[in-house]
This record gives sequence, structure tokens and C-alpha cells, in this order.
Amino acid sequence: MPKVELKTVQIANGETLGYREREGGESVLLLIHGNMNSSKHWDLVLENADPRFKIYAVDLRGFGISTYNNRIDSLRDFSEDVKLFVDEIGLKRFSLMGWSTGGGVAMQFAADYPERVEKLVLMASMSTRGYPFYVEDEQGRPDLLRRVKTKSEMERHGKTLAVNSAYERKDKEFLTALYNAVIYDRHRPDPARYAEYLDDMLTQRNLADVYHALNTFNISAADHEAGAGSNAAANIQAPTLVLWGEYDRVVPKQMALDIVEDIGDNAELIVLKGCGHSPLVDDLDQLLRRVTDFLL
Repeated sequence: MPKVELKTVQIANGETLGYREREGGESVLLLIHGNMNSSKHWDLVLENADPRFKIYAVDLRGFGISTYNNRIDSLRDFSEDVKLFVDEIGLKRFSLMGWSTGGGVAMQFAADYPERVEKLVLMASMSTRGYPFYVEDEQGRPDLLRRVKTKSEMERHGKTLAVNSAYERKDKEFLTALYNAVIYDRHRPDPARYAEYLDDMLTQRNLADVYHALNTFNISAADHEAGAGSNAAANIQAPTLVLWGEYDRVVPKQMALDIVEDIGDNAELIVLKGCGHSPLVDDLDQLLRRVTDFLL
């Protein structure tokens, strides 16, 4: 098994980011995790990816062992942290892979710093047009005509309250039930890994802020109810592989189609057969084959 080290680095804005560094060859790949995750959840990729890859997996601000000294308001706050991180550890040009929320962070980085990104992989990624949260009625049902607009509304949203309450109680039964329903609904990690993932979930300190950032994100050319479109997706120059699991219960296929439409000819959609929101667990071999063929 390749050597993987857990390290920390202080970046120029005063935050300290944790990251995992895996030994490998000259092809550099930076991994960005999703919500309710950290670099810990990339372990299967770190352990099994082609040895020609030198891999870094960062803990975003407020996840894992990274600090959360200052609250984030947007996914660009995360992507700017990533910029400071790669500058600090000396990465000049590399491939970038983002999972779910991490896909949004990766797209923002690739749009703002196209000269730094060789290739872009978006796995089970949120849309270029954000991940919507809707106002709830008195019974907690979403009103699909009214999108949440402010962070204060998001802090009071039923989903935020439920997950934050579970975090506060360290309620692993709740988190297991949630993940079994929508993330590991196809296959589940082995018990030892799953226990480590649950411990890792409890490190998150920024849930409402992340939900707000997801909801307001919009790098498309069109405005939506919670955010004006920046059209930054048009700045993404790197060849882009969009991977979407055919049974994904978190990210609908339309979000993958939105990405391809908004990025344009640089983007290609591949449907991962038999996979849901966690292709790493559902079919690691298929995932690694697609990623390796694209990047190398």
C-alpha cells in the first residue's frame, strides 16, 4: 500500500488546513471532498489509485483537522483557501478532482485560475447553478417555488437543524441512517472504515454556512432566485470529465447536464453504471479506470 501522510499547513489568511499526501509519480492530482466529509473519505482512492499519481487531498476550512477561524459565505471562500494552500505547498499546475460540494469548489477554482488546472474531474458534483434549498411550510414540506435566500433562513432550515442536532449529540445512529438512505444505499463501506467515516463527519463545524454557499452558488450565465449568474463557468479551460452515478439520490442527472451545458465543449459526461453518490464504495474499479484513462 502506498504511503499516505496526514499533515497540516498554515495558509496566508491565518487558517490551518489539514491534508493527506500520497507518494506517487509525476502526475499531480488534488482531491477536494464533499459536505459532511473530509480528506478521510478519499481513503480508497488514496490507497488504490495508479502509482503514477502523486495525490494530495485537502480538508476544507471547518472540516477534518482544518481550522474554522473565520466563517465562509461562499464556495469561493473555499476555493481561495485552496489557492493559498497550493501556493504554500508549491503546486504550480495539477489536475483537480472534486466530489459533490467539492465539485463546486473545484469548478470555482478552475474558473478563477485556469492556468493552474491541467484537467478537471467532477464526481457526483453539484451543479454550476448551485444546489437549491427551498423554504419549508409548517409541515416541513419544501415549497419548490420559493428558494431560501439568506444565511439566517438557512440556519433555521429543517435540514440544518436536524443534522446540526445530530452533530451536537454525536448521534452516529442518525448519521448512519442518513448515509444508508442516500449515500451508501447501494453498497456500504466495511464496518471499520464506516466507523472512521462517522467519527470524521462529527468534525464538521460549518454546516449552515456550507448549505448557504451551495444554495447561492451560480457560475452559469443565468440568474436564479438565490444568486446572480457570474458566467464564470465559461472561463473553465481544462478538459473536464463529469462523472455521475446512475442511481445517485443526492445529485440528479440534470445537474450533471447543467455542468456540461455551462462549461461547454471542454466537458464530457460519463454515467457510472451501478453507482450512486459514492462511486468509491459502489464500484471503485470502474471509478479509477475512468479517472486514470482521462488523466493519463
